[in-house]
Amino acid sequence: MGKPLFIGLMSGTSLDGVDGVLVDFSSGAPVVLQHGYAPFDPAFAADLLSLNRPGDNEIHRAALAANTLARSYAQVVRGLLAAADVQPQDVTAIGAHGQTVRHRPQEFDGTGYTVQINNPALLAELTGIDVVADFRSRDLAAGGQGAPLVPAFHREVFGRLSRQACILNVGGISNLTVLPAATGDGATAPLLGFDCGPGNALMDFWCQRHTGQGFDRDGAWADTGTVHAPLLDRLMAEPFLAKAPPKSTGRDLFNPDWLSVHLAAHADLAAADVQATLCAFTARTIAEAVLRHAPQTELLVVCGGGALNLSLMRRLQSALPAARVRSSADHGLPPLQVEATAFAWLACKAVLRETGSLTSVTGAQGARVLGAIYPR
Repeated sequence: MGKPLFIGLMSGTSLDGVDGVLVDFSSGAPVVLQHGYAPFDPAFAADLLSLNRPGDNEIHRAALAANTLARSYAQVVRGLLAAADVQPQDVTAIGAHGQTVRHRPQEFDGTGYTVQINNPALLAELTGIDVVADFRSRDLAAGGQGAPLVPAFHREVFGRLSRQACILNVGGISNLTVLPAATGDGATAPLLGFDCGPGNALMDFWCQRHTGQGFDRDGAWADTGTVHAPLLDRLMAEPFLAKAPPKSTGRDLFNPDWLSVHLAAHADLAAADVQATLCAFTARTIAEAVLRHAPQTELLVVCGGGALNLSLMRRLQSALPAARVRSSADHGLPPLQVEATAFAWLACKAVLRETGSLTSVTGAQGARVLGAIYPR
């Protein structure tokens, strides 16, 4: 395999920018040596958001967006290498997930599709490092959802927690990993993981629209509003929320158009009250998923940008009084490093030709090696 150093890159549905990590796997467990971040230019973030829905000249716009994203990725990689005093030849591979703009698994023809904007060939050219990309499509080809991809990694990193635990990632979309508890005979149940519903996507959109800020820092604006129960009930009636796993979703469903339909009957609501209701909506979808699928949960470990939303964390704790709601930072990995580290881990799996998927999570016909390798 070469040296056990990998880079993981993540630009999620929050559309805020690129997180990158340099990870050492020499001890088996991932050790993050360096973390870097590069924000997206607002105009570029708007371009990516526009590709989540049909529009004019999409192929052209998507191709140029992929080039821009690869250059942003390369910028983060260069920063990581410089900060850690590591040379490109010392890194085995980069795991670059790309930017998901459409995710429609199992729809239309039974297989469906998933689209991640990316140009891994350009990234390999710019960095001089092998790149692993296209992590979802192999699972789709095997009849799976292709998402979420991180539960196997969650098990690797957090699976030794001494209590019944769930790992919650709150990016643009929220996803939950239910770590299996040991049974009386020492066996374990299959690991369960699925998308709960919206994470930050709707809150970030509403905050940007009404305050000009890309996100609601600490959830402070949401805390100035009052939750509107009729609107919350309307949002909670979304059929996706009642579906049984395996299931995954994205901005194809939870987007500004979806929100506008639900707000039409509540046009007189104050903007802060809508924000409070959206925060409550995210918390309630997560809490109901935990109570439905892991009612014995004693610990909820939260990662992703949502772990920094203090209002959301308080609402989760209130909705799950029997569990301790804690940041992943309390368990060895800061919230903004978890997903990027997961893609470094998936890249390592691909290089080793080891499976990175779980049939209990995606519903595929079997575990598969995920990712396509682009040599430097």
